[in-house]
Amino acid sequence: MSIRFAVASIARAQPLRLAALALMLALAACGKSPPDAEDRKMAEQAAARAAACAAEQKAWRDDRVSKLTQPEGWTSLIGLHWIDPGSHYLGSDADNGIRLAMGPAHLGLSHMKSGEVRFVPESDAAVTLDGAPLTGSATLRVDDDPAGPSKLGFDEGKGVATVIKRGDRYALRVKHADAPTRTGFKGIDYWPLDAKWKIDGRFIAHPPGKTIAIANIIGTTDEVPNPGVVEFERDGKTFRLEALDEGDQQLFLVFADRTSGHGSYGAGRFLYAALPDAQGRVKLDFNHSYNPPCAFTSFATCPLPPPENRIDLAVNAGEKSYSHSTP
Repeated sequence: MSIRFAVASIARAQPLRLAALALMLALAACGKSPPDAEDRKMAEQAAARAAACAAEQKAWRDDRVSKLTQPEGWTSLIGLHWIDPGSHYLGSDADNGIRLAMGPAHLGLSHMKSGEVRFVPESDAAVTLDGAPLTGSATLRVDDDPAGPSKLGFDEGKGVATVIKRGDRYALRVKHADAPTRTGFKGIDYWPLDAKWKIDGRFIAHPPGKTIAIANIIGTTDEVPNPGVVEFERDGKTFRLEALDEGDQQLFLVFADRTSGHGSYGAGRFLYAALPDAQGRVKLDFNHSYNPPCAFTSFATCPLPPPENRIDLAVNAGEKSYSHSTP
């Protein structure tokens, strides 16, 4: 068989057999015998695992971008307005106490007293509350309510405003489907997929009820449930990451590493992991490390890595810095 014909045969082969056929040609060129059936099977299995890993990673990335850029995703944020006690008009006109970046000139009047925020829409403003038309005053739920925050809709549903609480302060978070950060989204850059960044870790539980102080980018600090620490090894060294519990049956890791500000987002990245098994084993896939919302908008209130989670390791996996400017 000529070398040209052999190469053509490889090109026509099924994708999962390419690795095995290439190995056979390489051995033949070196004067060695082609691999036996068991070697070919192992090569095909390795190729299949690599293909499955790549497909899983693509699905994760596609889902990540889809959620980030949906009409109420993080890229749709257009404002974070701190609410002082008293009454404040809302709208995009300059005469409002709370001036929105987008939306009708005059949306309505908010009033805050003793941690309760009420809203009255302008008579000619088409405003909805949780999807239903709002014509009179209403008390707005805050984001720490078990039912979630109330949603004030405007601009035919393109705009949404909610009340959030951070520390002892309240703010109006405003999103709009036509936000420049959403319509001008440029995509995310990643480090190459590397199976070696899928690491087996060990969960070491803390005493029940333990919390850890987590500062956020707006300067407040919250005590967050801290069920335990995840310990893992890389390059012969042991590293530890304190895990947070957000009540969603997952471990939440907020960490910074040697790439923070040098390839990845400077304020750290996020990573979720499934709960440990009965033996305390945890799977960490750093290929799924991702940027906090603050990497895409200046109106988010992201948690920062605690000092314990600033590790002396370059995690060259997952999302890189979002290199495009935010408003």
